[in-house]
Amino acid sequence: MRILFIGDIVAKLGREVVKEVLPDIIKKEKVDICVANIENLTHGKGATKEKVEEIREAGVDIFTSGNHIWFRTEFTDVLNSDPTVIRPANYPGDSPGFGFTFANVGKQKLMVINLIGRQWIDEPVDEPYRVIDTILLDQVEKEKPDAIVVDFHAEATSEKNALAWFLDGRVSAVVGTHTHIPTADAWILPKGTALVTDIGMSGALHSVLGVEPSVIISKQKNPGPSKFEWVEDGPKVFRSVLIETDKKGLAKSIKRRDK
Repeated sequence: MRILFIGDIVAKLGREVVKEVLPDIIKKEKVDICVANIENLTHGKGATKEKVEEIREAGVDIFTSGNHIWFRTEFTDVLNSDPTVIRPANYPGDSPGFGFTFANVGKQKLMVINLIGRQWIDEPVDEPYRVIDTILLDQVEKEKPDAIVVDFHAEATSEKNALAWFLDGRVSAVVGTHTHIPTADAWILPKGTALVTDIGMSGALHSVLGVEPSVIISKQKNPGPSKFEWVEDGPKVFRSVLIETDKKGLAKSIKRRDK
């Protein structure tokens, strides 16, 4: 199975670059299924149904998220009704939405699990190790997926790295999102799980995480609140990884596919 995973799609320029680049990558790389993180899809914070459909038309099949997915309360209806759109599974069990999903890929089945980290993230979430243990115990034997990909939405690269080692040989890949900065550590762990600690964002190149640089500089220099201004013009970047799995559901390769 050839799985393309796109890092955090940020605001207008992120959506634009996905629509420009993704169809050609799917064709050239013979991508079987595409997953993307969409917590910053709509003007940099949260998502809307309309913007999800916009990038679905470009070729994205499954949508993961993170702590910003709660920014727009109207999106709760989508989280509750569309199993292709998921939120981190270690939020409380009565939170809206799904923490994992399945997708048919020809005669095969892909499982996608979303988790959020706890280091430097102030969210009411459960410890991710035991949560994913429970999910795998409950679902793998029942659903028998041919591949499993985990989006670990976390600040600390060490936390993402540790979870990947914990899951080595049990899932196809652990990919990091949230920090928006691509890391140069895409590789396969000894028991066959692919890892990249952060895919990076798709969006404005001339920005700080998608935001106008002067806003972030002011926020870091001066006291008081700063209103984020999302960069909506200029050059764009596309960050993704292509994961290929074998018949055992482990990783054969993981490669960056950036534009």
